[in-house]
Amino acid sequence: MSGPNSSEKRPNIVLILVDDMGYSDIESFGSEIATPNLTHISSKGIRFTQMYNCARCCPSRASLLTGLYPHQAGIGHMTTDLGQPAYRGYLNDRCVTIAEALRNHGYRTLLVGKWHVGGSYAARRPETWSSGDGGHPTPLRRGFERFYGILTGCCSYFFPHTLMQQDQFVRVEEEKFYLTDAISTTASGFIREYARGENPFFLFVSYTAPHWPLHALPEDIALYEGRYDSGWDAVRQQRYERLASMKIIDEKWRLSPRDKRALQWEHAPHREWEAQRMAVYAAQIHRMDQGVGQIVAALGETGVEENTLLFFLSDNGGCAEFLKEDGFVQDLLYPTRKGEIVRAGNFPGVRPGGEETYMSYDLPWANASNTPFRLYKHWVHEGGIATPMIVTWPLHTLEPGIVQAPAHVIDIMATCLDAAGATYPTEFEGNSISSLEGESLLPAVCGKSWSRERPIYWEHEGNCALRDKDWKLVRKYPGSWELYNLERDRTEQENLIDREPVLATRMIKEWSHWAERCGVVPWEQLVDIAPE
Repeated sequence: MSGPNSSEKRPNIVLILVDDMGYSDIESFGSEIATPNLTHISSKGIRFTQMYNCARCCPSRASLLTGLYPHQAGIGHMTTDLGQPAYRGYLNDRCVTIAEALRNHGYRTLLVGKWHVGGSYAARRPETWSSGDGGHPTPLRRGFERFYGILTGCCSYFFPHTLMQQDQFVRVEEEKFYLTDAISTTASGFIREYARGENPFFLFVSYTAPHWPLHALPEDIALYEGRYDSGWDAVRQQRYERLASMKIIDEKWRLSPRDKRALQWEHAPHREWEAQRMAVYAAQIHRMDQGVGQIVAALGETGVEENTLLFFLSDNGGCAEFLKEDGFVQDLLYPTRKGEIVRAGNFPGVRPGGEETYMSYDLPWANASNTPFRLYKHWVHEGGIATPMIVTWPLHTLEPGIVQAPAHVIDIMATCLDAAGATYPTEFEGNSISSLEGESLLPAVCGKSWSRERPIYWEHEGNCALRDKDWKLVRKYPGSWELYNLERDRTEQENLIDREPVLATRMIKEWSHWAERCGVVPWEQLVDIAPE
């Protein structure tokens, strides 16, 4: 398919991205967490079981929004400017966003939620930034005409900093403010406002949930009290069995062993507190799903659901970050609305979930979130880069289905342009634009046979990978290259690097050519200047 027919109205496009959610954290991908609205969408749409991200928040967003690899867009690491063209920490002028491309094609362009591709907003160094300047472009500077959300990567859910409406910072005044609900309500409001207009709209809904801190509403936490008393080992096994029974994974792929850094549940101290942490995490996902329900309801109420192309996916795998009490998280802390001190860190005995705390759910639960895979956010083994993705376009998705072919967030731009009948520019505002790297997924969305023609590449903090058809070359920095046949072994249990030396050599050369083309700098040259 190549865009709508001449007699067909251009579709609205809704792109829903969640933050730090693992591969098996929603019901339609094996979870015990109640996500009925996403389950309903899955029942009518296409589930991509081998969809990939870029292993970290802002690189994934840069790639998703531009159809380029993150280094090409200027965000090869995070949002700190590391002084290299591929590592400036903000979207450069060699890329266009989906919003810029579609706005030129007559679309209304709307963003609600997290931005995180516009430079660093260090809380303790406000003199180093000014929103909207060359190194800190806001959404309104990159093609969006409406924006409500945060500029940074994370924040308190109850009293967020860098909360912005249009180009003005706003202070939360509501007594019962909760960021996930604010994102859902605003997004639904935008749909009702723009759905009946003459022009179609592109709405990017960028949730912070379930990224740390573990902040959730008491009524949602109550739904999961006691649910995780059986521990992470039981959750991993149960999810694995459901994934296999649902044909999301192949039964011949073995469940990866529990991470060696995670204790067997029976030997873990503070088990009641550990179960509470996972309950709060589940509550965050549950509340996000309720918001997705609001968004879909708004599409239905305004009569545009049939001709709306909707994506749902996560920006990276589950997050194993511990939140060191003396580490980088200190730079993100603000007092509560009432001026109370927020205590950062995972302190056993302190109940998670409230706004005076700032916790994460830690490595063992992230291991469960990423069932059945290895590793986490940051790394480019499957646990770091595999994302559950659901796509629906009721007018064209005539039968629900599962797509097993590998795809990547760089393909979202190409898919949106294809559906809209728009072209990707070679020039924009006087600047030459890098060639589009992604491929349209529209044939798969419309129930046709589809497979990716080009390989997929990764690099983040020296962690590197190349996926070419069934083969994956991967390296965890600073270790050696590994090679896996993902058709037989997607959980990366059997390293074939010594058995396939010719193939490995060829793929290493291909990865090196890509890295040179995209401006990748060896991580050992950057690690001393990159913040933690």
